[in-house]
Amino acid sequence: MEPVDIEKYGFKPEKDEETRNGPFVPTGYPKPLVRYKLYVEGFNISVEEPYFWVLDYLRYFHGYPYIDKITDVFAAAENSAFFGAAQQRLGLQQDKVSQFLATIGKMIKEIFQLVRELRILDERLGYYSDSYSNSKSRESAEITLKGIWIDMVEQGAKNPASVYGMAREVQFTTLPDLFFSTHPLRQEDVDEVVERERGQFNRKVREVLKRKLRAYLAWKEHTYEEMKSRRTFTLKYLRQHYEIIKMYMVWAKPYLKNIQRLTLDQNKVDTADLIVAFETSMIEIEVLARKPMKDTGINQVILLHFLYRTRPEMNYSQEYNRGPIHVGRVMMDFRAYVWSDEELKKYKSLRDEEEFRLLEVIDSSIKAAMDAMGDELMKYLKEAGEDVGTLAPKVVPPKYMGPVTSILQGWRRTFTNPKKHGSNLKPDKNKAWKQELARKEGDGLIRKSIWNTYHHFKKHHGMLNWGR
Repeated sequence: MEPVDIEKYGFKPEKDEETRNGPFVPTGYPKPLVRYKLYVEGFNISVEEPYFWVLDYLRYFHGYPYIDKITDVFAAAENSAFFGAAQQRLGLQQDKVSQFLATIGKMIKEIFQLVRELRILDERLGYYSDSYSNSKSRESAEITLKGIWIDMVEQGAKNPASVYGMAREVQFTTLPDLFFSTHPLRQEDVDEVVERERGQFNRKVREVLKRKLRAYLAWKEHTYEEMKSRRTFTLKYLRQHYEIIKMYMVWAKPYLKNIQRLTLDQNKVDTADLIVAFETSMIEIEVLARKPMKDTGINQVILLHFLYRTRPEMNYSQEYNRGPIHVGRVMMDFRAYVWSDEELKKYKSLRDEEEFRLLEVIDSSIKAAMDAMGDELMKYLKEAGEDVGTLAPKVVPPKYMGPVTSILQGWRRTFTNPKKHGSNLKPDKNKAWKQELARKEGDGLIRKSIWNTYHHFKKHHGMLNWGR
């Protein structure tokens, strides 16, 4: 994986020499205020103890309330016992998440069909609602519904007893014209409307016309109620599908995280420190400890990086629980920074860009499928009572409007009452001045904290140490 460009995020890159008197190469970290390195190696000690010692020391002795885990990856030699145990767990996670993702894909496909069905129902219900109204489109809606009734119920001209069949077989040539031009509103009005509007035709034609109109209006009234009920049910079913998809996504995300953590880091596998025949593993952990400085937006930040090369031993703990015990070497790096809240977010974004995040892949694929349905899905979900406000796109002004709006805002502040709109100059200066003071104060405090952590760790573990 290609390294992320740190300068793109506004940080000055740190460079260090990999070997003594060797060339300086980028470390992948921003340049710190101060940095300390510490290597601990022993084939009869547990390497988990240094990690928790440093964590507890910063948390309880120096008062760092927020500790975020940034990186947690591992790699193991293929012939090691730990590799087999890890791959067995990975296979179980993959099998489970594949079932969830298959169900999500199936339900998304069904949502397409439900949206299409609702669209067809809305189109048909539009004909019904217009046919019962007094609008100008009532006659065209009636003609459309009568055409649907002849085609679907009477099977068109193929049926001799249909409107078209009787016109052809029994010589009721005027029947189709009379049927499509006579529009009683209800079944009870058929006799009165036919006798009043079509009284000039013979009795047999009027009888057949009444029979056809009565059958059509009965079909129309019953199917109208049926379609309204069907639409309500389909709308609720669509919302249920949407909720179940979200539920399955919540279930799948922990498995995807586990898979991401259990998957071997290929960069570590390819290093010379990891040999297939040896019982070795490599673990990389990065932790960010931060202490906000009151009301300034400035944070004291210590980045802790642990790189383990260990020998895992599968032992039985309390005679029944089998698990690995890691012994070997740990390389610890302590880096100190004084960052604002914005710089802290930028660093986390930098680390997020480095990782292959399966969750975003799944979320983006589902979002793309939802977007393919257009605004109709959002409309139906809102109608069903679903809160989809967060899915609505934000209206962003064009980039070229930036200078124009800033000039207009400047004129408004210049020629209007300054007390009403206020001035941004003084608060900005005060804020920048407070942050500058906080950075200088934080510089001294963070140097003391990181030195004490480094110095007391060595002292506590019986290593050679000296004062500053």
